[in-house]
Amino acid sequence: MAIFSKDEARAILEKVMKFSKADACEANLNGSNGGNIRYARNTVSTAGENSDVTLVVQSNFGKKSGTATVNEFDDASLEKVVRRSEELAQLAPENPEFMGPLEQQTYGESKTYAEATAKITPEYRAQAAANSINPAAAKDVTAAGFLEDSYGFASMMNTKGLFAYNRSTNVNFTVTMRTNDGLGSGWATRDYNDVSKLDTAEASKIAIEKAVKSSTAKAIEPGKYTVILEPAAASDLLQNMLFSMGARQADEGRSFLAKKGGGTKLGEKIVDERVNIYTDPFNTEVPASPWTQDGQARKKMDILKNGVVSNMFYDRYWAEKQGVAPVPFPGNAIMEGGTASLEDMIKDTKKGILVTRFWYIRTVDPQTLLYTGLTRDGTFYIENGKIAYPVKNFRFNESPVIMLNNLETLGKQVRTDGNLIPYMKIRDFTFSSLSDAV
Repeated sequence: MAIFSKDEARAILEKVMKFSKADACEANLNGSNGGNIRYARNTVSTAGENSDVTLVVQSNFGKKSGTATVNEFDDASLEKVVRRSEELAQLAPENPEFMGPLEQQTYGESKTYAEATAKITPEYRAQAAANSINPAAAKDVTAAGFLEDSYGFASMMNTKGLFAYNRSTNVNFTVTMRTNDGLGSGWATRDYNDVSKLDTAEASKIAIEKAVKSSTAKAIEPGKYTVILEPAAASDLLQNMLFSMGARQADEGRSFLAKKGGGTKLGEKIVDERVNIYTDPFNTEVPASPWTQDGQARKKMDILKNGVVSNMFYDRYWAEKQGVAPVPFPGNAIMEGGTASLEDMIKDTKKGILVTRFWYIRTVDPQTLLYTGLTRDGTFYIENGKIAYPVKNFRFNESPVIMLNNLETLGKQVRTDGNLIPYMKIRDFTFSSLSDAV
């Protein structure tokens, strides 16, 4: 289906608003075109393209609301979906936490759209896969990977006069390399808004090297070790921490930011003073939508500044209840780093473990933010500034708060999963047991 321009989206949404007979109406019109290619055992297994545009209409009468969806945009279909949402609203129970539509907001312009990504072809995807498969086969390694790209738009309008529109593009690539004896595994991931930054051969080379080097892994005793976390590994734990920084969770005593006896840790130092994490939807390396799904404007904002909790996230209902301004959940996270490369950090380590990634992370205790999970796809022992040998994988039990209090070195930032995260050297990272997984 076609990707609607700003004017086309506005015209459809204005018709929806005119059809509304409810106390208030809000509509989200979103669409995307995209494609993908998947390969395994050094052979492409699936490839395809998809396209969709969807209109979601929410009508409310007082605190009663109903939602209906349609993907046809003639006048009769638009009126029908509005009527359906109104019928459902009349049948719904009242929602005591319902918040009415926002008035018009002011949004900045985020660079989430790259024309090169929007023009990706099936031939490009095939070549990207070949650039990963061919070097793997040459090294007697088996590749399994997935490349997915999309371009699209998001728009919304309500009966209070709010209108928002944003275009975006994304490309995501992950690859796992396995030695043909099944003993070694390597992995790499890349994600960008602009596909011109993607080099699947470069990412695959790293994964191949890790697979080959990890095939003779030794078992060492679990315990507390100095670790170097690659950004993908660090990001997994940091994102779990950010998802737990809701103000309501803390106010109700359910999170690591709740204080015993009441109150929260807003304004308190909780991690090393070198830790600075902020969000900025207008950052050109990791641009994000300048508005949230309910129309709130995003802006650059500190989350942790010099180790101090600068902001917690307030949805509109909880903000009104607490008498503060809403603080929407961010579209990205940026952690300030240093100048050291991975190689520099390895040279600076007398004894430690290099972790490529974590997997199967689960919560143990939300109030201390304790997590457990496994290392995977390339774990190596460092001795006297060099990678000495691969080691078998571990189960870990660790809290990102404790981790960020045991910070030794921050390295260069890398984009991972839409965020900018640095390499990190951490002391006393807890590995609780061994894992037989490769």
